Amino acid sequence: MTHLICETVIKGFLIALLTGCASEKATKLPVSVGESSKVTSASFSEDILDPSQSGVKPPYSFNYEAFVLTGTYSHSPAVIKFIKHMVHQHGFSETYLNGLFSKANRLDSVIKLETPEPSVGPVKPSIGSWTRYRNKFLTDDHINNGVAFWRNNAETIQQASLIYGVDPEYIVGIIGVETYFGRNFGKTRIFDALTTLSFDTERRSKYFMSELESFLLMARDEHFDPLQPQGSWAGAMGYGQFMPSNFKTLAVDFNKDGKRDLWHPHDAVGSVAHYFSKSGWQMHKPVTKRVGLSKDPNVIELSTYEGNEYWETYPNFKVIKKYNNSNKYAMAVHQLAQAIKSRY
Repeated sequence: MTHLICETVIKGFLIALLTGCASEKATKLPVSVGESSKVTSASFSEDILDPSQSGVKPPYSFNYEAFVLTGTYSHSPAVIKFIKHMVHQHGFSETYLNGLFSKANRLDSVIKLETPEPSVGPVKPSIGSWTRYRNKFLTDDHINNGVAFWRNNAETIQQASLIYGVDPEYIVGIIGVETYFGRNFGKTRIFDALTTLSFDTERRSKYFMSELESFLLMARDEHFDPLQPQGSWAGAMGYGQFMPSNFKTLAVDFNKDGKRDLWHPHDAVGSVAHYFSKSGWQMHKPVTKRVGLSKDPNVIELSTYEGNEYWETYPNFKVIKKYNNSNKYAMAVHQLAQAIKSRY
């Protein structure tokens, strides 16, 4: 009899214990720094979102969560205001962003690059400026590596050219001038660069704050760790050096693997072609041609050591300038594209 009473009491205790455990909220499992930031949806917890938001995809890892903002920007009203904006506008978790911005670094090198030295007196034309600029890109190594890049990605480049109506050599030329066909993506952590430019410089702080917003949304949408990507000091990324805002509207998943990855040559090729197409590229139409001295507003002047060159420009030249608003840049892309095409 005593044995039966004890057994009944023990069973009751175990049922109560299990019921109590089941009512407790599930404990979040942290993701270690060394693990991939691409975790499954089973790792997410609903409480990382602002309770006022609904149907918003949550951030992808928990290893940055903190209740208090610490580090370099712990006392920055602008950063605190930006975090509040991201929470209320886009449904980010405040603790997640507190932890993320607690790891941000202020980059003095970026501040210096964004804050040019004040000019003293009138700026004199630089003799030979086009020759020096051209010589950075019109080299045998650039041309040979461009040919190799084209051959290694020939099918993708052909498809992008046909789908978007962009001459293939200019897709290759852009990637050559921007990153030397992937050999120079940049070594600056993009999150640090954009944070520094947003909150420690004045000249274009609003622009870079918008880019930082786009970057964080991009990281969430594409499921990657925002502290991992490296790029230019200004926040440009991948083979084609897209800014985050351009990524949002112009990057494409060209290899159909379920994500847009500008560090993958196929997605980069498709995205550059899409960029040109949306900017008004006219396939098989001229870009520029050498002419004599002219007052035509479509004629540009470039300085060489042997004298000035004059080039008539067409709408496609202006499309290249939408990528980078510089006559020398557009001419370098054009001449590198033509050189690679000839050797290819």
